[in-house]
Amino acid sequence: MYDYPSFVPSIGSQAPDFSLDGVIAGRYKRYSLKDYKNKWLVIFFYPLDFTFVCPTEIREFNKKASEFKKVKCEIVGISVDSKESHKAWIERDFKGKLAFPLLSDFQRIMINNYGVHKTDEGVAYRGTFIIDPKGVLRHITISDNDVGRSVEETLRVVKALQTGKLCPVEWQPGQKTLS
Repeated sequence: MYDYPSFVPSIGSQAPDFSLDGVIAGRYKRYSLKDYKNKWLVIFFYPLDFTFVCPTEIREFNKKASEFKKVKCEIVGISVDSKESHKAWIERDFKGKLAFPLLSDFQRIMINNYGVHKTDEGVAYRGTFIIDPKGVLRHITISDNDVGRSVEETLRVVKALQTGKLCPVEWQPGQKTLS
C-alpha cells in the first residue's frame, strides 16, 4: 500500500524555502533557496544513496549538467541520507565528481514541504521541481520509485518554460512555438 503525501505544492506558487547541508567537490556547505535567486533551478528528489535506480539518474543529470548551465539552470539533488553518506557515495560511485550538490534532508522537512515524503518507508518519491528565477514553481513531476525519470525531458521542459511562449507537444528548441 502506498502512502501518498497529504500536501503537494502547486504550479504558480512560491517554492517552499529550504536550508540544508550538502556536499559538492568533497566539501560540505549549507544551501538554501535564496542561493538560487534570479536563476532557474531543478530540484530532484530521490529515495536513497547506494541503491539501483538512483545512480542512473544522478549520472544522467551529471552528464547533462553543462547543458543545464548553458541555459542558466542550476541542479540540486536531495535525499534523506546524511551529508556524510552523500560524500562517501560520490567518492565511491562517481569518483568524487558531480557537477551539482547533493543535499541531506535527514530531518525529512523538505520532502514533507515539497509533498514527496513516502511515509511508509521514510524516503522521498522521485520528485522533479522546476523553479523559475522568481522562486515560482513552474513544473512538478512526482512518480513511483521503481521508474527513473527522464533528464532529457526535464531539460526540454526548462527550455520550453524559458521561451515564455506556448509550446506544442514534443516541442524542441529551435522549433516554432504557438505564440
